[in-house]
Amino acid sequence: MPWFEIYVEDMKRARKFYEGLLGVELNLEDMPGGEMEMYLFPGEMSLPRAAGALIKHPMRKPNEQGHLLYFSVPDCATTAEWAAEAGVPVFVEKQSIGEHGFIAIIGDSEGNAVGLHSWV
Repeated sequence: MPWFEIYVEDMKRARKFYEGLLGVELNLEDMPGGEMEMYLFPGEMSLPRAAGALIKHPMRKPNEQGHLLYFSVPDCATTAEWAAEAGVPVFVEKQSIGEHGFIAIIGDSEGNAVGLHSWV
C-alpha cells in the first residue's frame, strides 16, 4: 500500500490531533484548483512504508465505519490515554494480539476510527 488518505472536516483541528498523536509534523501540499486541502504525513511512496495525507474535500467525508488504518506507536495504552485526554473516544482499550503485539482503536478529531499498534 503506497498511499492512504484520512478525510477530515476541520483541517486545523485534525492536523493538531494527528501531530500530537504521532509526534510528527504534517506538511502542507499545495493543490491546484483550490477545492482540496492536503497535509502530508512523513513518508515516501517509493518505500515499503505507506505515505499518506489528511484530506479536506467536499466529496469525501470522515466516518468510523469505513476502512481502519493502524499507526505504529511506542505503546498503545499510552497513546490511547493521550487520545482520551484530547477528548476523543477509545473504542477498544489496549489488547494483546498474541505474537503480533498489541492494538487499540480510538476515534480521531473528525469522527474516523483509528487503529494503534505497538510491540509493548
